[in-house]
Amino acid sequence: MKKIIQTDNAPAAIGPYSQAIISGELMFISGQLAIDPKTGKLIEGSIAAQTERILANIDAIAIAAGASLTQVVKTTVFLKDLNDFSEVNTAYSNFFTNNPPARSTVEVAALPLNASIEIEAIVSLS
Repeated sequence: MKKIIQTDNAPAAIGPYSQAIISGELMFISGQLAIDPKTGKLIEGSIAAQTERILANIDAIAIAAGASLTQVVKTTVFLKDLNDFSEVNTAYSNFFTNNPPARSTVEVAALPLNASIEIEAIVSLS
């Protein structure tokens, strides 16, 4: 069984997918872009600001499921430019101050809406 999670406090899906799915004791949060949920548009600004917007979106989805960022066990970061890695790390560390989740970071050729960064997450609900 799976349960779909949806909140207006995070951007609506821009394709045929759910913001998140709960299956068993895990929630799988779809890749989030730096979209402001109020405007539905990519934010402008530094890669740090984009990372912060994405993690705020992930947090909103986690909260909608009764969870929090402290329960994130794995993230995957997709970057158009791996040279942004250090700046992303700095912004990321502000959200995961203790016991950060496991993480993979990969450079990609392109992202939806020509975004510079996308992050997906897995959350433990147990």
